[in-house]
Amino acid sequence: MKVLIVGRGGREHALVWALAQSPRVDALYCAPGNGGIAALAECVPIEEMDFAGIAAFAKKQEIGLVVIGPEDPLAAGIVDYLEAEGLKVFGPSRKAAAIEGSKAFMKELLRKYGIPTAAYKTFSDYDKALAYLRTRPLPVVLKADGLAAGKGVIVAHTAEEAERTLAELLVDKTFGASSETVVIEEFLEGQEMSLLAFVDGSTVRLMVPSQDHKPVFDGDKGPNTGGMGTYSPLPHVDSSIVEEAGRTIVQPVADAMVAEGRPFRGVLYAGLMLTAEGPKTIEFNARFGDPETQVLLPRLETDLFEILLAVAEGRLAEMDIRWSSSAAVCVVLASPGYPGPYPKGLPITGVEEAEWDALVFHAGTALSPDGESVVTAGGRVLGVVGRGADIAEARDRAYAAAERIRFEGAHYRTDIASKALAAENGSR
Repeated sequence: MKVLIVGRGGREHALVWALAQSPRVDALYCAPGNGGIAALAECVPIEEMDFAGIAAFAKKQEIGLVVIGPEDPLAAGIVDYLEAEGLKVFGPSRKAAAIEGSKAFMKELLRKYGIPTAAYKTFSDYDKALAYLRTRPLPVVLKADGLAAGKGVIVAHTAEEAERTLAELLVDKTFGASSETVVIEEFLEGQEMSLLAFVDGSTVRLMVPSQDHKPVFDGDKGPNTGGMGTYSPLPHVDSSIVEEAGRTIVQPVADAMVAEGRPFRGVLYAGLMLTAEGPKTIEFNARFGDPETQVLLPRLETDLFEILLAVAEGRLAEMDIRWSSSAAVCVVLASPGYPGPYPKGLPITGVEEAEWDALVFHAGTALSPDGESVVTAGGRVLGVVGRGADIAEARDRAYAAAERIRFEGAHYRTDIASKALAAENGSR
């Protein structure tokens, strides 16, 4: 079968890498792809939001399955469009993708069905929001309602920062239409955990857990990013907590979406905080996480294509999904200035050397004009993934490989998986 992946980032590179290993996949295409994906799949110059172009290409090439990577086309209804064109698609409908596309919708869904989350209120009026904000304890969390490339969540530690952020969101419209509505939320304390699941209506198959590192600098300092690194498994989180999160949050949300007439089919991503009162929901995403996918798929033992096809055909209940006991650690190399403005077109060297003992997933890269080399083309440039028997081994390989890669102004966190490493050392 021919498969088309829609997207251009590290998540899509990881998906292509995993799908390329399936004996059932005859040909891989990626629209539009990037400099690294081009080594495994044919990249076609079609933008993610060009639904008609994607449909025309898929029909012409007789694509058997279209896999949607990013959130923007999902929220805009690409799955509905392609299915109406007679194509088989992996991903949720527009109505189901609202669980990520609108934080206000997501929070109201959780409230209605009694699913654990932080206390909150939603505002579109600045004066009312400001009056409420001034009654809240610090720190406080402010969220743009719509999609903001992982940067629409701000934790304010002072009253001045909170009020400035509120004005930026609701008055200055920092994220455009995405910040016309703002969620003001209780700050939760504890360990974060990303728990993704393959979902087909009320059928839920949890993936192994992972942990993301959102702030740009070591020690969780600086502004939030799309993710500076991830690791899996979580040796400091008991399996009973993962099971509890699946039982009290992920499964009830899947059931709630069915009850609301928005059955979810695809990957449901729960961003959780493990509090003293138990797991609570921070966010839901409607697709594979980035960079969580980069550490999850290397641990997947079952053929990814078979899983995606089963979900697209409503057969997930038939699947037996197996995971490796090994570990994976992903370190993200970012452009100078990220998550603010950054240059593009910087030459990258050392990737082949890094791949001696690590996986390198391209996130923001492109081929140079002469097609002979790879250059930077995004904020998060590369995800370097080390694999090993445990976190320590995987982490050592990831950082050793990351050190071999060079481009001007490259920066990355040096403390990815340090919490897990401390837990492993403590158990020895």
